[in-house]
Parts: sequence; C-alpha cells; structure tokens
Amino acid sequence: MLGFRGGAVIAALVAMHVMASPATAAGIRIGIDADPDILDPAQGGSVSGREIFAALCDKLVTATPEGGFAPQLATGWTWSPDNKVLTLTLRDGVVFHDGEPLDAAAVKANLERYRSAPVSRRKSELKPIDSIAVVDRLTLQITLSRPYAPLIAVLSDRAGMMLSPKAVAAAGDAIGLHPVCAGPFQFVERRQGDHILLKRFDRYWNKDAIFLDSVEYLPIPDGTVRLLNLRSGDLDIVEHVAPTDIPSVRDDPDVALVQAPSLAYDLITFNIHHGDQANSPIGQNAKVRQALELSLDREAINAVAYDGLFTPSNQPEGPGTRFYDPGHPLPARDLDKAKALLAEAGVPSPSFTLLVTNNPVTQQVGQMIQAMAGEAGFDIKVQALEAAALAASANDGNYQAAIAIWSGRPDPDANIAAWAGCEAFQNWGRYCNPDFDGILAQARETTDDERRATLYRQAAGVFLTDLPQIVLYHYTSVWGMRRAVTGFTAYPDGLIRLQGVKIEAAK
Repeated sequence: MLGFRGGAVIAALVAMHVMASPATAAGIRIGIDADPDILDPAQGGSVSGREIFAALCDKLVTATPEGGFAPQLATGWTWSPDNKVLTLTLRDGVVFHDGEPLDAAAVKANLERYRSAPVSRRKSELKPIDSIAVVDRLTLQITLSRPYAPLIAVLSDRAGMMLSPKAVAAAGDAIGLHPVCAGPFQFVERRQGDHILLKRFDRYWNKDAIFLDSVEYLPIPDGTVRLLNLRSGDLDIVEHVAPTDIPSVRDDPDVALVQAPSLAYDLITFNIHHGDQANSPIGQNAKVRQALELSLDREAINAVAYDGLFTPSNQPEGPGTRFYDPGHPLPARDLDKAKALLAEAGVPSPSFTLLVTNNPVTQQVGQMIQAMAGEAGFDIKVQALEAAALAASANDGNYQAAIAIWSGRPDPDANIAAWAGCEAFQNWGRYCNPDFDGILAQARETTDDERRATLYRQAAGVFLTDLPQIVLYHYTSVWGMRRAVTGFTAYPDGLIRLQGVKIEAAK
C-alpha cells in the first residue's frame, strides 16, 4: 500500500533499504506515531527519539520487563556505605559503531558531556555528581555531593547512553545527525518526516540476540494509516494501536495484538514563567488551572478517545502504585466549583491556546477539553502541530498550554520531577517552587522506599495545589504486529526492543 509515502517510487526505496521482503526476515519496518527530534541523547527530549535509541544506543543500565534494572554496558555496580560513591564495572570487548573501544575513559567523556555541554538537557539529572574518576580500563567511580537514589534509573535512560567520543569530537553538537553509539543497530540514514534506517552492527557485544539485518522506522501520526499499512504487510510492527481498532485487530488472522501496562501518562503543561506567553491567566493563576481541571471529565475523555482502555489519573504515579498519593484522589467534574474558582480569580472567561500534536486522537482529546472547559467559561483555541515542532515551540517558551506525553520511568523521581522540578529538562513552562524542590531533594537522598513514598506524596500535594501540569490518564501500551513477528517482549516504558525479535519466513 504505502499510501503515506508516495506510492511505487517510495515502495522501491523501501525494498532497497530493507534489502529483502519480510518473508526472508532480513529487515523489520516499524510504524511510530511521531518523527523524533535530534538523535543525540544529550539534546533529545522526544518519546519517539527514545524509540530509536532503544535500537541504536545501549545504556550503562537497562530496564527489565518487570520494571527493575539490569546490567547492559555495565556488568555491575556497587555503592559505598555512605551512598555517595557509585563504582561501575564495564563490559569488556564492547566497541562503538566506529570501532572505537568502550572503556572507562569513554564513559567518563560521555558523562562529562552530559553534565556540562551547553546543549545538554541531562544536566539536572546528573547535577548531584561531584566528580568522575577512571580507576582502570573497565572501572569507573562516580562521586556524589550527596546521596542520590535515582542515579541508577538515570543511567538506564539517555544519560546512560554512550556515544563514541571520537565521533562526538569530530561532529560536535551535530552528532545527532549521524549518531555513533554501541547498540545492536548502527545509523544509516534519516530523511526527515519519512524514515530512519539502521542496520545490524556485526560487532555488537550481544549479537547472538539480534536476528534482524535492518530496522526502518516510519513516522506516521495517523493511527488508522499505521494500522492499514500493517495489515497490508508494508509494516511489521506499529505502536499505539487505537483502542477503537482493537476489536477488529483481534479478528484479523494476519495480525497479532500485544497489550501491557504502561508507565506513560498524558498531561497538559502550562507556561508559568517562560517568556511573554506566560503572561496569561492560565499561566499566572493556580486557581484558573484548578478550575480547568474541575471542568474536565477524564472518564469521558478516556471512554470516547480511548475506548476506556487507559486509567484516568491526576498524578504522575499511577493509581494504586507504591508512590501514588491516595490522599489526593481523582477529582470529579464540578462545573459550579470551576466557575466559582474563576470568579475568585477575577477571570470568568479566560482564554488561551492549547497546542496538540497532529495525531488525530490527540486532536480529538484537545477538542473535548475545549468543549468541556467551554461550559465553565473557558475560551480555548486548539492548534495542531507536528510533534517535534510542538516540543520545540514549548521548549522555547512559545506556548501557553500543550498536551504532551511522558513515557514514564521506573523511579518516581523522574515522573514528577522531570516536568516540575525547577531545573528539569522537560520543565517547558519554567514552574519553580522551592518548597516542592526541597521535598524532592530529601526524597532523592534516601534509599528507604517507605520514606521516599512519604516524601513523594508530600511533593504530590504541592504539585496538585500549584498544578503546573494537569495529568489526564495513564496508558496501556498496545502494539500491533504481523503474526510472522516473534520474540517480542513488552516493557513498562512502552519502547520496542529488538533483542530476540525475529520475522519468520513464510511457509
């Protein structure tokens, strides 16, 4: 079919890239719902970028399907008795895609870049690091200024992704145009908005787990189009199958469906203090944001847009999980109270623009928010942008409010602090509350889960009062794949990992 890529000419290009038909199991084609931003772990911030990194860039530590952590480029780690020195032992024999060795010096170079490069968005995640020392070729010591419980989780994400220092030195800040990592697949090419092509790296340290010659990612915002191309055989895996399509997919003999609980959640983020666009009632007055929340019926949004598949929520942690705060349950819709709060704020008819991605379902959610809030007196304009353009605009402070997705992390700190911490890299609106940050700082300094839960619940109370973001619901991950695809394992972060994945030849 390939209607989304321009017909027969593009189909020929796909065949050339993949080098074989799906039946020969040479390559796999994956439909993702947005075009990623720059493919540099230091600069990147998009969910779709993490999807590419899962195949391109191994990390020091990896997540497990159960939600824990396991060795990857590091084979192990130990903490000092005072929890201020982390010693990492690295895997021997690992090389980057350019053939350069991955050793302690290379890891130190990456971490120093993440800590200090002007373009790096990892600075806040690594701020507690005081120094990094190479002990020997395969041993690294990270000394902290204070205990920092989330560090292992941080090293399981972008800050733990290793790039070739030689390639970074040559390319500088443009390394994301041709990233050189140490993952199972290496970069071949990218055509913006069309595809990203990777090929198998034959010197990968865990090459026996890789059965595919290539992987091609195709950004297709429309879930219906993604599904049509899956059913036609032009794609092998698609992410984010629309809940309304699930019944028909289940009845399709050629397509399999995989569902799993997800850490991801959708939120509305507000510009609180980032440039001129912050000077609006929705950005300057928490009561206006509280009124907006009370005007929304999350259950109805979930039922209509997601066929009831997601879990309505008001907190970064999912209901019923360890760090969720039961003292602040999901508020019911209350138009009278919403109107009263607007009257108290002195703005009975606040107006603002809500940015949404050009994904049809997200646009539908934006329109439902527009209609619901309109009943309380809000005047909302919904503007759709391509995902990377929305992120860039919001990151520059060029927005009043935006619907965004956070793919979620196993450690609670990254779920609440990434968007609302004073120096957080996703804090587009520049919200900053020293009391909130102080509670988070205490939570990071203890490894006692009960103490951490108490502190993160306190932080949730401040968050839900100030409402720098409105959490809408937590996801259920849903992938569609041709039945020829085997070996797929679902992870709570919703990322597609290709270790173990095969495409069985047609019989």
